[in-house]
Amino acid sequence: MKLIIGLGNPGKSYTKTRHNIGWLVLDKLADKDKWSESKKGKLLHLHQTRDNHEIELIKPLTFMNNSGQAIAYALKKHNLTASDIIVVHDDKDLILGKIKVQTGASSAGHNGVKSIIEHLKTKDFTRVRIGVASDNSRKMADTSKFVLNKFSLLEKSKLNEALKQAVEQIINLLNTK
Repeated sequence: MKLIIGLGNPGKSYTKTRHNIGWLVLDKLADKDKWSESKKGKLLHLHQTRDNHEIELIKPLTFMNNSGQAIAYALKKHNLTASDIIVVHDDKDLILGKIKVQTGASSAGHNGVKSIIEHLKTKDFTRVRIGVASDNSRKMADTSKFVLNKFSLLEKSKLNEALKQAVEQIINLLNTK
């Protein structure tokens, strides 16, 4: 079994923000399947089988900076290790739509990833980093404000293409592990 974790923040005001791109990718993977909530684990989860791979999609409900708490719970529940997870998250250092897959990398300042590394005591997990950076660097002067903003109308086509490519990358990762 593999866990596919989308980082984001709970609450309607965060739904379509840059910081919630991990959740947007998982929503594409989930299609129209219904999410279940684990109050104990502080997460939403959805069990699927894709191309003969058993997976569980997970959206932590702990807010971004405490994502590791929910992920540590899910790993323990399923008796898995960090190498069994794929974490999908935003990256303000990559231009909108660019996707980078890596394993064993540092948090690079991403608080959600930092929380995961702290809780799991390892950085040996796979990350699908999705660029959310603007072409206009002035818009990104205040990082917190920038990542909590919604995508503009002009950015939506790049966003939709990035979501589609991220899903393809995840499926490729499942088929190569």
